[in-house]
Amino acid sequence: MKNPFPYNFIAIEGNLGAGKTTLCQKLNEEYNCKLLLEQFADNPFLANFYENPERYAFPVELFFMTERHKQLQKHLTQRDLFQDLIVSDYFFVKTLLFAKNNLNAEEYRLFQRLFHVLNASFPKPDILVFLHRSVEGAMQNIKKRGRDYEQDISAEYLQKVQDVYYEFMRTENSIPILIIDVEKIDFVESKVHYDMIIHALKETYQPGIHHLSFVNS
Repeated sequence: MKNPFPYNFIAIEGNLGAGKTTLCQKLNEEYNCKLLLEQFADNPFLANFYENPERYAFPVELFFMTERHKQLQKHLTQRDLFQDLIVSDYFFVKTLLFAKNNLNAEEYRLFQRLFHVLNASFPKPDILVFLHRSVEGAMQNIKKRGRDYEQDISAEYLQKVQDVYYEFMRTENSIPILIIDVEKIDFVESKVHYDMIIHALKETYQPGIHHLSFVNS
């Protein structure tokens, strides 16, 4: 199927439990895009990190960075001419944002240097879609999906994640960023809500932040 969007590389981001992977999968079902999904379960340090974040923060973030780099290196440097739409449930800069939240100052300085070396070879996405959900809503989704290692994630941690994303987006002015408020919608069960997102993705946006909300939905 021909790419219906004015973007070849769409990154969908959001807090834990925002619904980014679900939206990516729906896009893939409809448009047969090249789908890049983060493999959380493959990180051998993740469960230990949630139990003892100070001890396991550096290895958990280092593992995520190398795995994301390997996946993006494989798919972004070998573009398929017959499959010209790439949809990812993460933006590589996520690596740095989570590290900033989770590492101490010395670890972060080292991590930052490694990140910039790896990031230099990657193109930015053509558009960043950020699914905004309240911390309370994100916690409900985390409980619902039932991953054992996530069940003790605190509201404070999720708020810090949300804050660091918004801090980044306020300073990123080289690509369009579409913030979609998904707090009061269900794009899985409601075709109307899903179609509104699709319609929004067919628009062309200038670099900077744009908002889509469903106030009257």
